[in-house]
Amino acid sequence: MVSRVIRVGCRRSRLAISQTQSVVEALRSIRPDLRFEIVPMATEGDEDFKGNRPVRGKDAFVKAIEVRLLEGEIDFAVHSMKDMPARLPKGLVIAAVPPREDPRDALISRHGKGLSELPEGARVGTSSIRRRVQLLSLRPDLHIVEIRGNVDTRIRKLSELNLDAIVLAFAGLKRLGLADLVTEVLPVQSVLPAPGQGALAVEAREDDEDIIEVLRLIDHRETRVCVEAERAFMAGIGGGCDIPVAAYARVEDGKLLLEGMVSSTDSRGIIRLVEYGEVSEAEAIGYRLADRLMTVKAQVASKGGEH
Repeated sequence: MVSRVIRVGCRRSRLAISQTQSVVEALRSIRPDLRFEIVPMATEGDEDFKGNRPVRGKDAFVKAIEVRLLEGEIDFAVHSMKDMPARLPKGLVIAAVPPREDPRDALISRHGKGLSELPEGARVGTSSIRRRVQLLSLRPDLHIVEIRGNVDTRIRKLSELNLDAIVLAFAGLKRLGLADLVTEVLPVQSVLPAPGQGALAVEAREDDEDIIEVLRLIDHRETRVCVEAERAFMAGIGGGCDIPVAAYARVEDGKLLLEGMVSSTDSRGIIRLVEYGEVSEAEAIGYRLADRLMTVKAQVASKGGEH
């Protein structure tokens, strides 16, 4: 039985706090007797953004929070699932995965033009190599400009850097009430999302049974199994922030469908494959697809197809 104030850790960004508030509100709606305190924290990734430096690894936005979770300073943490490394630190578990927001990427254009309508050589801002390779495969003429920072900073850079458009996660824009800025939501058939995009990870200590019991109240099974497949795929590929990796799983007619992508960094070696299976074998599906993709990638490389 939890009687104390439950301390909830998250990043200091406006989006992270908004996401954490949504988790707390969902829990309060089920357990109005519980009391929560949100504890925003600085992470290495946030410091990198401030200094306009490349983000230092897949765990840059979660590591500092996980340390304080393990030390007992907070009771659980809320992260963007796509920020989570494929393997968690010993002693921590993803105790809940709430229902997923829209996982697609969204384009915000200064002149209200969709991706296909942007002028020849248009300047498009993104910090994601996953987005960059897929955008260039659709529009090789685009000039991709690297932009960093939180959602508000990137939107501001649209005009400050005289860009024609920027690409961001649609989920973040919706959670911040900024969906009306979106010119075009990019279909997954064109731009496959990052593993876990649009989902949240609610992380707790694996031995804290009382907190885990509370968090299970907001766990969404379909979102969890889809994310498990995507994260297993990421683990099988060995992907981080330095190679283009994308994955998106969904449940159709009672089966799990997982589509994955790997690419060379120049967008000329994109490989996309699909794997099907039972919902109960989500992780196995992810690893199978990773094995198939890496086999094809090696075959293409051996034939001189990668540059």
